[in-house]
Amino acid sequence: MKRCETLAVATLGRRAFLKNGALILTAASMDVSSVFADDHVPTFRVGLVTDLHYANKAPAGTRHYRETLAKLDEAALQFEQDEPSFLVELGDFIDAADSVDVERSYLKTINRPFSAICKDRHYVLGNHCVDTLTKEEFLGGVEQEGSYYSFDRGDFHFVVLDSCFRRDGQPYGRKNFQWTDANIPASELEWLKGDLKANDKPVIVFAHQRLDVSNNHGVKNNADVRKVLESSKNVLAVFQGHSHLNDLKEIGGIHYCTLVAMVEGSGAENNGYSLMRLSNNGTIHIEGFRKQSDYRWI
Repeated sequence: MKRCETLAVATLGRRAFLKNGALILTAASMDVSSVFADDHVPTFRVGLVTDLHYANKAPAGTRHYRETLAKLDEAALQFEQDEPSFLVELGDFIDAADSVDVERSYLKTINRPFSAICKDRHYVLGNHCVDTLTKEEFLGGVEQEGSYYSFDRGDFHFVVLDSCFRRDGQPYGRKNFQWTDANIPASELEWLKGDLKANDKPVIVFAHQRLDVSNNHGVKNNADVRKVLESSKNVLAVFQGHSHLNDLKEIGGIHYCTLVAMVEGSGAENNGYSLMRLSNNGTIHIEGFRKQSDYRWI
């Protein structure tokens, strides 16, 4: 076992994965690589992190903002070993600030080590990313053109969504929103329909606000979004953050996997990040580190 993986098992006690829709728990002493030994060789790997909430400010409750720098350093070492084809951060890369200049400094500080991990990176907008900044300012700071888009890698099609819109369709920015009012506007939904219709590859979706719940952490029109995803018949899974806890649901044949937040808790033992392995037989394996759970499904 790799060093970080061993520590993750010790922290979680048992590892969890899905096989044919059933949740399987394995003993902490079991080498997780043996569980997945029957998989085909992965076509590629994807590094996943979410809810770093980096800020140069004192902890608030369970959120330790400054410590995400050290936690990201650990994840970077693991990703350096595993060599993912690309990285995705699932939103709330930074935390809120009282001024544009301060929030820009947060973004510059955390993006410096993150951008050094891999050239191919994708940033999902979270509500905290655009608390004081506009979307254009955040995207400019990370050198990404759009807030929602799609791309192909290997035999898979990937979609990045942006739910940082108010109910009236106005984009988040400059403290003009309530974080519970997350929506995917009609124009983005129409784009999504067209994008999925034109695609014949298996699809994986990245989002920040959750598409599988109707509470404060959910996208308000999530049922409409799920209907579009289900109608394509090609969407395998949605990866999301926002609620900071491990969670997994299956709705309409699609897995909705919520990843653990990096900002929660003090110390390396409270870190959380993951590596997604995509196999050419359609198997998706989430290898979690520290607080992040493992999953596997076909």
